[in-house]
Amino acid sequence: MKIENTKAQMRKGVLEYCILLVLDGKPLYASDIIDELKNSKMIVVEGTLYPLLTRLKNAGLLAYNWEESTQGPPRKYY
Repeated sequence: MKIENTKAQMRKGVLEYCILLVLDGKPLYASDIIDELKNSKMIVVEGTLYPLLTRLKNAGLLAYNWEESTQGPPRKYY
């Protein structure tokens, strides 16, 4: 049981770095981040991504901006 928890925590730690790398130099919407990670053969779902984005924001490692969308509500770009 401990090994599975350790694996999950290690994966989250690796994902944080991958997210920062994907966002380096370009603002992206959450679904765009997921697409970039999938293109790199990393499977990530929104339920995993959003808590990591919040953690990175709270740690001061990324910021976000709200932008108006022509197809619905404003979007949060990281």
